[in-house]
Amino acid sequence: MKWLLLILVAIGAIVIGVSTGPAEIPLLNVIRGVFGRADDLTNSIVRDLRMPRSLLAFLVGGSLAVTGAVLQALVRNPLAEPYLLGLSGGAGLGAVAAIALNVGGVWSVPVAATVGSLTAIALVYRMAIVAGGVLDTRVLLFGGVVVSAFSTAIMAAILVLAPAAELRNAMLWMLGGFNRASWLTVAVFGSYSILPLFILYRVRRSLDLVSLGEEPAQYLGVDVERLKRILYLLASVLTAAAVAVAGIIGFVGLVVPHGIRMVWGHKHGALLPGAFLLGGTLLVTADTLARTVVAPIELPVGSVTALIGVPVFVMLVRRWVK
Repeated sequence: MKWLLLILVAIGAIVIGVSTGPAEIPLLNVIRGVFGRADDLTNSIVRDLRMPRSLLAFLVGGSLAVTGAVLQALVRNPLAEPYLLGLSGGAGLGAVAAIALNVGGVWSVPVAATVGSLTAIALVYRMAIVAGGVLDTRVLLFGGVVVSAFSTAIMAAILVLAPAAELRNAMLWMLGGFNRASWLTVAVFGSYSILPLFILYRVRRSLDLVSLGEEPAQYLGVDVERLKRILYLLASVLTAAAVAVAGIIGFVGLVVPHGIRMVWGHKHGALLPGAFLLGGTLLVTADTLARTVVAPIELPVGSVTALIGVPVFVMLVRRWVK
């Protein structure tokens, strides 16, 4: 019953996202537009604008939530989330540099963001490798904080020197959004995310064991060092892809896994798909609110997720304290 309810809520969020926007379209016409049976304008709005945007938001939200759940198990820290490991800082630096330099091309910012994320991944990973080639998860966290701080400082310098128009574009991108969504971005993100998500689900039992501690997992037959490298690589790929297509969107990977644990427990066989569905639902809802609350002005999606995520996180913390 829980799964059915969560699936229905996810479908409902997508339907509302596709139905809602500056142009008011009756639900029946929206359904017709999905199948290309409405008038040309409705077909174009529904199929070319709203559907890819809602689907991309759902995929990105689900991937960020799964990544957060994996990282919390990997480092055994309830505050771990996708951007804690320096990925957002590296991606933001690459994107801001591309925007400030006014590099041409539709894909210049996503490509620059991906390069920045991968560079940050390499730096943090190298710092976390200690004697004997062991990946120290404590150093992983500290390395992420250092790389994020360094990237933020360089971004601030670039923004100070950037012209006004580029400065505004850079700030909007850093706050996250789906205004550039298209079927192409959905396909690109899907191509990056499907395999990592599949592998993460396949290692769900190993995730259960490593979340209890490295030594117990090792005794129970898990190759902990190999697993840590796989988890970090897959989480990094998912986060880099999300940042490349949507900018920096926080709190989804932090809050959603805890919400699912309250209902389904700590076993990753249910936690990962549950987090994907709830994370996708949350981000589609946030995107819908961003487009409609102060229409025709569009709010940054990252601001909406912060407004939703902070109160939810405070409630979760109070629950833990009790």
